[in-house]
Amino acid sequence: MSITILFVLAPIGAIVAWWLSQQRLTAKPWLEAGAIGEVADTGASSLPAATIGLGVFLAVVSSLFALLISAYFMRMQVADWAQMPAPKLLWFNTGVLILSSVALQYAQVAARRGRMDGVADGLIAGGLFAATFLVGQLLAWQQLNAAGYFLAANPANAFFYLLTGVHGLHLSGGLVALGRAADKVWRGFEVNQVRLSVQLCAVYWHFLLALWLVLFSLLTPWVGDFAVICRQLLT
Repeated sequence: MSITILFVLAPIGAIVAWWLSQQRLTAKPWLEAGAIGEVADTGASSLPAATIGLGVFLAVVSSLFALLISAYFMRMQVADWAQMPAPKLLWFNTGVLILSSVALQYAQVAARRGRMDGVADGLIAGGLFAATFLVGQLLAWQQLNAAGYFLAANPANAFFYLLTGVHGLHLSGGLVALGRAADKVWRGFEVNQVRLSVQLCAVYWHFLLALWLVLFSLLTPWVGDFAVICRQLLT
């Protein structure tokens, strides 16, 4: 159990440590060499608090899903585990989420270049694609229930609804932040007043896309077959 958790958390911890080192949040200004009365420039003060907050939040979310994924793999080893089929609709949902992330990246690039029309188009498209993804996830749940794959029927079913549901909640929260950024654009804010908001939304969307790709690969039936093969090789 501890080895599995360590294996999942180690890459996330390495990425967070690297990100912090890039922001020089671990710098010790009192040890910086310089003339008396001269304040060393560590670069930390130029980093917006919202960026730091998002980095910490993503680290927490990554740890949460790492623990859930670790529990998923450990629960698969019990005999009562019955892998459920992944609805084909999930492929469509995955494509829609990719388009949503691309749209947010387009908005971010437009904000850097000072094109407010491009920012507005990217935010609107990204929000619509994200909402389509959430609706598609609900439809996938309905398809599974109609086929008899209920939440309490099997541990595999429970994990499917848990992982997709928690991911959907985080995406719904992102839509709130996206709506606030879009509201600034529609109210006529200058591009330099919305650039940071658009950038943070794009980073969050890319994170949720990467997270979904991991979850999608876990929830497909071939993962269960792969785990069985690994257990046979280890025993």
